[in-house]
Amino acid sequence: MFDNLTDKLQSVFDRLGRQGKLTEKDVDTALREVRLALLEADVNYKVVKEFVARIRERAVGEEVMQSLTPAQQVVKIVHEELIRLLGDPAPLDLSGPPPNVIMLVGLQGSGKTTTAAKLALRLRKDGQRPLLVAADIYRPAAIQQLETLGRQIDIPVHSQGTQVPAPTIARDAVKLAREKAYTTVILDTAGRLQIDEPMMQELEQVRLVTQPAEVLLVVDAMTGQEAVRVAQGFHQRVPITGLVLTKVDGDARGGAALSVRQVTGVPIKFLGTSEKLDGLEPFHPDRLASRILGMGDVLTLIERAQEQISEEEAAALEAKLSQGDFDFEDFLHQLHQLKRMGPLTDLLKMIPGVNQLAKQIDPQEATRNLTRVEAIINSMTPQERRHPEILNASRRRRIAAGSGTSVQDVNELLRQFREMRRLMKQMGMLGDDPGRRRKKGRKRRGRLRRRRRDGMTPDRMGLPNLFNGPRQP
Repeated sequence: MFDNLTDKLQSVFDRLGRQGKLTEKDVDTALREVRLALLEADVNYKVVKEFVARIRERAVGEEVMQSLTPAQQVVKIVHEELIRLLGDPAPLDLSGPPPNVIMLVGLQGSGKTTTAAKLALRLRKDGQRPLLVAADIYRPAAIQQLETLGRQIDIPVHSQGTQVPAPTIARDAVKLAREKAYTTVILDTAGRLQIDEPMMQELEQVRLVTQPAEVLLVVDAMTGQEAVRVAQGFHQRVPITGLVLTKVDGDARGGAALSVRQVTGVPIKFLGTSEKLDGLEPFHPDRLASRILGMGDVLTLIERAQEQISEEEAAALEAKLSQGDFDFEDFLHQLHQLKRMGPLTDLLKMIPGVNQLAKQIDPQEATRNLTRVEAIINSMTPQERRHPEILNASRRRRIAAGSGTSVQDVNELLRQFREMRRLMKQMGMLGDDPGRRRKKGRKRRGRLRRRRRDGMTPDRMGLPNLFNGPRQP
């Protein structure tokens, strides 16, 4: 979502870095471009004005002008002010006696129903027992969608159809949660195409009968500045405690994320990062600021990896690597885990210094390549995956035919796999295979026997004889 803004800010900072010592004029020129970049990203005008003024106040001071690396100091200031703009982290407040009620509100089409299921899945991972509640009585499809999502993630859904008023459904759900010992109740409320009086009155009644611990406004990040106006409208009638920005993986300009917190004073609590049910991330201002400035986001990358790879799996893989036993079975397993972590280009952007490389990769081509590799490995027999050295020409032809690829594709994958094993061995990640050591030893002893038989002493092979001096002409 922030790709265009990131590119423009990086170009500004690159030019500052080439100038060496900065003057006040250099800072003003750079900040003018920063201002334009933010406005083009659809950031609120007042927010941009205050943001740039704070940066200039610090950038033209002694802190930067007398620094040995003034351009880096400016980047540091921008990073700190971005964090300040985005606010402090605000986790969910579930400290009250259970069941804690979380009420989701928002306009129709913002993603409330899917967000409810995502939030329930995340809370269950955190040790909660969530109950989903279908309180959107005006859209039967919304009720069916929530019930379907609940079955997918194995979380119960309380539903009473479209004839019972939403406040009654919410009150009955809280009563059921107390009886069944559910710790959290997630209300999926009704939305409209725009804010209207009947919707607000119903939300006020639902809030009155359930006394929610959290009222989260679900906002579509693709709507730009409209998201700020929606947040202000809801906050005036149903005081909200947090925001959930959905569709941040789209091609929106990102202005909503940078504006809504500052304008409303309400913290952002979650970001919807994909359509998958695990695509909901807690909002970390410092990490988002680093992403915007192209500095990567290693902590989020680590957290995604930890979600996909258990400690037991990591220990087992480490043991196999130390024994030199990494094969195509392990490679395929790692490939599946990588795909579950998200698009490859998104993962690369989280690694500091690799942002430019990520832009050179075509996401669709990368997906096709991974699919082709997976098809080739799946066409191998279990024995061939564990022992790639037995893949002769006929086996490679069979694998190519079975995977819908060419023999050249199979050969290229084998070459890359051998190269990867070699690099892992050089880095100390891969131990030497005992079987391979024995095979190399047998070959070496066989060569020495043949050379002795043929009279090939070191000097006759054209090599220096360390015992008798150099070879005589």
